[in-house]
Amino acid sequence: MTCHITVAIPTYNGAQRIPQVLECLAAQQQLENIQWEVLVIDNNSADHTLEVVHDFQESWQLKHDTSRVPLRYFREMKQGAAHARQRAVEMAQGKWIAFLDDDNIPSLNWVYQVYQFAELGAQSNRKLGAFGGKIHGVFPENHQIELIRYIRPFLAIVERGDRPFQYELEYRVLPPSAGLVVQREAWLKAVPKTLILGGRTADSMLTSEDLETLVHLQRKGWEVWYNPAMEIDHLIPQWRLERHYLIPFLRGVGLTRYVIRMLRLPQWKRPLWTALYALNDARKLISHCLKFRSKLGYDLVIDCKFTLLYSNLISPAFMGYQRLRKMQFNLRKKSPKSSGTMPTSIMESNPK
Repeated sequence: MTCHITVAIPTYNGAQRIPQVLECLAAQQQLENIQWEVLVIDNNSADHTLEVVHDFQESWQLKHDTSRVPLRYFREMKQGAAHARQRAVEMAQGKWIAFLDDDNIPSLNWVYQVYQFAELGAQSNRKLGAFGGKIHGVFPENHQIELIRYIRPFLAIVERGDRPFQYELEYRVLPPSAGLVVQREAWLKAVPKTLILGGRTADSMLTSEDLETLVHLQRKGWEVWYNPAMEIDHLIPQWRLERHYLIPFLRGVGLTRYVIRMLRLPQWKRPLWTALYALNDARKLISHCLKFRSKLGYDLVIDCKFTLLYSNLISPAFMGYQRLRKMQFNLRKKSPKSSGTMPTSIMESNPK
């Protein structure tokens, strides 16, 4: 029987978090006619994630016919969510790959709703490449409302109404990787095996690799949709709302903005739009500093906005520097006799 859906869970040091996700998947309902599987992609964890998943595999056998709903484990040594998701795509047996983070708690009919929307897309003959759902943020009790209002779009919280719609390339809004469902064929045809953005690691907070993936899909003509029937609770711990996390996190979001902006544009438009974006980013940053200069360094929301605006502004220079370092590293690895033409811009280095 054909496997319809692969639920893939990339995780890093998720031993304390992943049991709740797996328990929720084990309790999924309305699955009588659905062939599906679960993959855990351990992104080089240093904790006991492996032991936790192995223990869960034993109890999983008591709840499911493992020939019909297998629970499989793979380890991806390259650090970063982009590498973990690529490994999931390579190992998946399902036509559709439904990604869950290890802090995402899906509703009990989530897999069923994934299947229903995928089938609806097939029946309508749409070139459906990916779709995301509704994601509710679950915050600590004593959270700052103004802070949450500002950072919720960056924390994979999506509540965009109760009607499905298509994300258009020119709207520049896309679903996050949490709860994202991608057609495996579309990914293999449209998404490079190595992205420019690899995802956050222990040494870097650079992010937006999920947006890079979806822009590649859209540029190849695949449709990306919003399906509000797929609901997830995203558990946000207190430490993700504190300064020591938010400032580096938003710096990482801003520093990658150039890549996402340029990927949306044809090559010939990029120089002009780089200049226009820089002028607009500078205008916003100066306006913010003038308006809130007395509160900078004292108000977390204002500092978060400053960090993002400043990082947006320097993103082209930063990503160019990163690309230069990578080229120099690759040249040192080559033999002296090897030759080749170096890319002239960061965007030309991206394989098609």
